[in-house]
Amino acid sequence: MSASIAQEQSDLHLEQIMNALDNGALYDARGHLHGLYPAEIALLLSSLPIDYRNQIWSIISPEMMGAVLVILQGEVRTGLIEQATAQHLIDATNELDISDLAVLVGDFPAIVRDKVLEKKGDSRLETALSYDGRTAAGVMDLDVLTIQADLSVEAVLQFLRGQPKIATNMDSLIVVDEGDSYRGMVHISTLLTSDTHLVVSDIMALDKAIALNMPVTDVALLFEQHNILSAAVVDEQGLVKGRVSIDDVLDIVRDEAEHVVLSSAGLDEEHDLFSPILVSARRRAVWLAVNLFTAFLASWVIGLFEATIAEIVALAVLMPIVASMGGIAGSQTLTLVIRGLALHQISASNSMKFLGKELAIGAVNGIVWSAVVATLAGLWFSNPGLGMMLGGAMIINLCCASLAGVLIPLFLQKKGIDPALAGGVLLTTVTDVIGFMSFLGLATIFLTN
Repeated sequence: MSASIAQEQSDLHLEQIMNALDNGALYDARGHLHGLYPAEIALLLSSLPIDYRNQIWSIISPEMMGAVLVILQGEVRTGLIEQATAQHLIDATNELDISDLAVLVGDFPAIVRDKVLEKKGDSRLETALSYDGRTAAGVMDLDVLTIQADLSVEAVLQFLRGQPKIATNMDSLIVVDEGDSYRGMVHISTLLTSDTHLVVSDIMALDKAIALNMPVTDVALLFEQHNILSAAVVDEQGLVKGRVSIDDVLDIVRDEAEHVVLSSAGLDEEHDLFSPILVSARRRAVWLAVNLFTAFLASWVIGLFEATIAEIVALAVLMPIVASMGGIAGSQTLTLVIRGLALHQISASNSMKFLGKELAIGAVNGIVWSAVVATLAGLWFSNPGLGMMLGGAMIINLCCASLAGVLIPLFLQKKGIDPALAGGVLLTTVTDVIGFMSFLGLATIFLTN
C-alpha cells in the first residue's frame, strides 16, 4: 500500500468518526472502528481532539484497549489510561506478552499495577520494569525460544511444532549451551532446508549478540550495518535475556526521527497534539523566552552601531541579509553534524577534518555569494563601498556559521546535552550576533567619517 493511499484511508477514517460523533451516533462510530488494526485505532485516537477521543475510548473493548495502549505514547496514552476503569485496565493486559506489559504497566496507577503484577505472577515482568527504556533491555522481547547446540535438526523441528504461538513470528532461534550461555543463531530457513540428521552446531550462524545496556540508537545502527532481522540480547555473563527484532528497530528509528524533528523546535514527542491550550502555551513559552533573550542580544549589538545606522540608513535595509545567509549556512552544517553524531560517522578522530572541510565550504560560498550581493547592493544604492562591506561581512559570517555548526553540537554532546534540542538556538544567536557585528563594524570603520 502506497503512502498516499494509506494517508487517504486514515483521513477517511478520521472524517467518518468525527462526523458520527458530531451527530451523536456512537453506534455508527463503533461500526467504523470494526475491522481496524490496533495501530490504525491508535493513530485515529492520537489525531482526535480530547473530547472526541474520550468518546471513542469509551466504546473500545478492553481486549483492544491493551493492544492500542502499547502503540500509543506519552500524554495520549496516560490520558486514556486515566479515562479507563481499573477493571478495564486489568482486562486490557490479558492478551499482552511480557514485553508489551512492561511497556504499558509502568504508566498504570500504582494500585492497578500491583494487581496486574499479582495476577500475572511472572518475575520476568518485574525485571523488565527495572530496565532502561533507552537500552536494548528496554525494547527486547522476553518471550524467546532457545535450543541447545547438540540437538538434531529433526528434534528442533518437533520442538517448534509444540510451540506454535511463540514460533509464529520468529525468523531465527537462539542457540545456547547447557548453562544457557549464548552460542549463536539458527535461521528458520536454514533449519527447514537442512538434513534432519545434522545437529544445530553444524548449521548455526555465529551472529553477534547485543548487550543489555546497549543504547537503542546503537542497536538500530547494528541492525543496519549487519543486515540482520533479529538478535539475541545477553547480560554481562553471556546469558540470554531476550531478543530484539526488526519490528523493534523500526519503532526505534521512528521514535528517533520524531525526537530530532520535534527537538529542533524545542518540543517533546511525548506531548499530545491536542493537549489543553494553557498547557501547550506554557511549554512553548520556555523556548520563546530563550529566543527572546537571543533576540535582545542581537538587538543590543545593533544598538551599539546606532550612530552608524543613522548616518547610513541603507545599512538597516541590508543587514538582515548577512544574518539570514549565515543562519541558513550554519543550519546546513548543524544538521549534517547532528546526523553524523547519531550515525556515529563523526567522532573525535575525524571531527577536525570535517571542521576543515566545512570551513572551506563556508569560505567558497562566502566568496561566491558575497560577490553577488556586493554587486546587487552596490547597484541598488549606487554605493560600491557599501556593497563591498556587505560582501566582506557575508564571508566572515558564513565561515563563522560553518565553525559554529560543527563545534556547537560537538560541545553539547560532550556536556551530555541533546544537540538537536539546543543546537539551533545557539547557532541562531551566533550567526545573528556575528552577522550584525561584522557588517555594521566594517561599515563603521570604512564608510563613516
